[in-house]
Amino acid sequence: MTGGSPSLLERLRTAGIDPSDSEELRLNKSLLMFATGLASVASMLWLVIYWSLGPQLSSTLPFVFQILLATNLAVYIKWGNFDFFRLSQLALFLFFPFVVQWSIGNFITASGITIWGLLAPVGAILFFGVREAFGWFIAYLFLLAMSGFFDFHLASMEIQTKQQIPIKTAVVFFALNFAAVSTIVFLLLRFATIEKQKAQARLTETHHLLQIEQERSERLLLNILPGSVAERLKNSNQTIADGFADVTVMFADIVNFTQVAEGMAPTQVFAMLNRIFSSFDEMAERFGLEKIKTIGDAYMVAGGLNDGQEDYSDAIADMALAMRELLQRDFTVNEAHLEVRIGIGTGPVVAGVVGKKKFIYDLWGDTVNIASRITSEGVPGMIQVDGITWRRLKDRFDFHEPQTIYLKGKGNMEVHRMIGRKSAGQEPSADAA
Repeated sequence: MTGGSPSLLERLRTAGIDPSDSEELRLNKSLLMFATGLASVASMLWLVIYWSLGPQLSSTLPFVFQILLATNLAVYIKWGNFDFFRLSQLALFLFFPFVVQWSIGNFITASGITIWGLLAPVGAILFFGVREAFGWFIAYLFLLAMSGFFDFHLASMEIQTKQQIPIKTAVVFFALNFAAVSTIVFLLLRFATIEKQKAQARLTETHHLLQIEQERSERLLLNILPGSVAERLKNSNQTIADGFADVTVMFADIVNFTQVAEGMAPTQVFAMLNRIFSSFDEMAERFGLEKIKTIGDAYMVAGGLNDGQEDYSDAIADMALAMRELLQRDFTVNEAHLEVRIGIGTGPVVAGVVGKKKFIYDLWGDTVNIASRITSEGVPGMIQVDGITWRRLKDRFDFHEPQTIYLKGKGNMEVHRMIGRKSAGQEPSADAA
C-alpha cells in the first residue's frame, strides 16, 4: 500500500459519497457511517463488559445486530441507495434496544438499555431533518410507553425472569448505558459541527475566491468600457448605443512609427508602444477622460461621455499638451525619440458597444472622422483642432493663425494649431467674460 492511499477508516467514512453530492448530502452520509461504526463497536463492548461482570447473556442478539449492520452497509456500498440505508439503519437503532430488553426481562434487569433507542430520533435530526425526526421521536416514545406498560403489569405477577441480574451489575450498566448513549450523541453532534465548520470554511474560501475573480473581471471590464456602460452591459443583454450632442475627440498618431519599428525585435516594438500608451492611459485617468482604443500606433481618447464633467474640451487640450511634452522631455518613456501628430474635433457622436465576443466600445460620426483626418494632415509635434474646438478654447489657449486644409469628402476646412495655455494675465477675467 502506498503512502498516499487512504486508510480503511477514511475509505469507510467516505463510502458511498459521490463527487456530485451536495455538501449537506456528503455530511449526512459521513455522519451515518460514523454512527454505524460507533454503534457496532459499542454493542460488542457492551457484551464483553456484561460477560466480564458475571451474567452470561446469549451472544445471539448482539451477533445478529452486527450481521444486520454489516449487511446493510454492504448493500449500501454496492448499490448506493442512501435513502434506504439511512431508513434501515435508524430502524435498527430504534427497535433493537427494545428487543434486547424484552429478551432480558424489564427496565431494571436490562439496566435501561432502551435509552439506546434514542439514537434513532437524534440520528433522524442529523440525517433527515427536523421535520422528519418528529415521527421517529414519537415512535421511540411509543415503544418506551409500551415497554413500561407491560413491565408495570407483569411486575405484580412475580414472574421469574430467565436472566438473574445482580443488583450491582444492573447499577453499573445503568450508568454505562446512559454514559455510552450520551457519548455517542455528543460525538455525533461534535462530528456534525466540525464538518459543517469545514464546509463553511470551504464556502467562505470559495466565496472569497469568487469575489477576487469578480473584482478582477470588474477591473477588466472597466478597462474596456466606461463605468456606466459596463454596468448596463452587466444588467442587460440589449444593444448599447447612445447619442451625445457634444463630445470632444482626440487622436494621437505616432510619426514614422513603421520605419522606426522595422529594425526592432517584436518584443522591443511592444515594449516601446506599451510604455508610451501606458503613460497616455495614466494621463487620461488624471484628466478624467475616456480612453476609447488604440489602433496600431494611434491613440484615441474622448471627453464629454461622462456625466458631470463640464470642462472636458479643456481637459482634452491639456492632455494633448501633456502628451507632446512627455515625448519631448521624458526619454525613459520615449527612448526612440518619437513624435506625435494630434488632432481634436468637437461635436455630436454616437457611442456604443460593438459585438458579442471581444467587444469594444467605439465612437462614430462626423466629429470622429474630422478628428482623425486633421490628425493625419498634421505635422510632427503639432496639435490641430477644428473650428468648434478653437472657439471653445481660444480664451484660455494660444493658437497660431488658422490654416485651411483640404479633406477628402469634406472640402476645405479651417484648422487651428495650438501653442499652449495662456498665462494667468492673458486669460480674460470672469467680469470680462
